[in-house]
Amino acid sequence: MTALFALATSLLWGLADFGGGLLTRRTPALTVVVVSQAIAAAVLGAIVVATGGWSAAGPQLWFALAAGLVGPVALLSFYKALALGPMGVVSPLGSLAVAVPITVGLVLGERPGLLQIAGIAVAVSGVVLAGGPQLRGAPVQRQAILLTLVAALGFGTVFALIAEASSSVTGLFLALFVQRVTNVAVGGTALYVSVKRGARAVPEGGFPWSSLPALAFVGLADVAANGTYSVAAQHGPVTVAAVLASLYPVVTALAARGILSERLRGVQAAGAGLALVGTVLLATG
Repeated sequence: MTALFALATSLLWGLADFGGGLLTRRTPALTVVVVSQAIAAAVLGAIVVATGGWSAAGPQLWFALAAGLVGPVALLSFYKALALGPMGVVSPLGSLAVAVPITVGLVLGERPGLLQIAGIAVAVSGVVLAGGPQLRGAPVQRQAILLTLVAALGFGTVFALIAEASSSVTGLFLALFVQRVTNVAVGGTALYVSVKRGARAVPEGGFPWSSLPALAFVGLADVAANGTYSVAAQHGPVTVAAVLASLYPVVTALAARGILSERLRGVQAAGAGLALVGTVLLATG
């Protein structure tokens, strides 16, 4: 179950990242974050009311609140980096976030088996290689790398926090709702300050209403990924769940290759292959 839900997480996050990065090329990143997360919060609010999720309120929600504070910073940094591109380089580097939950799991006493340790090493090496050789170059590329590293630290922190935010299905819905409401509050405040300083909240032609379905997909896929990751982390070692969930850059890179015709270099293709080999080792271990 851990492998299944963690791999579902990687698929959902990969597609959400691709959509978010694509939208940010036409719409300010803060607006993408706020609108997509607001849609997700509205849907989650309806689910919480329908399932009676309020009864699961408890001290664990502080973890969800903390994840909500960190999340917008990570998303904003990542979407900006994806907009600078190329996605096939930025997205794999973002998976360095896996270092945070792996460290937390080891500190808490988790000890993966030898096959799983080998899988972790192979998968992480593959993800790093999938980032390609473009770590130096034009100022835009350096800025994208810096933003990606900030995002990776934030995502890793959210990984660790959301895994502790609930212990039941109804509690998970409530935790994700609290996280998203906090995301919207933090992101909305940042957007307001940005506009007051002269930045634009929407493109020159006005709000892109035709992009609303895509914004909804990004928000809902992101929240679904948080949910599947939480389930994966609760039913197995966090170290394994985190590594399998971190394969989302492969999905983003493949989407960029298929839709945007971004070319993968040989080292990136090799890295993707290693990541898949590591996945098999983790799943069978």
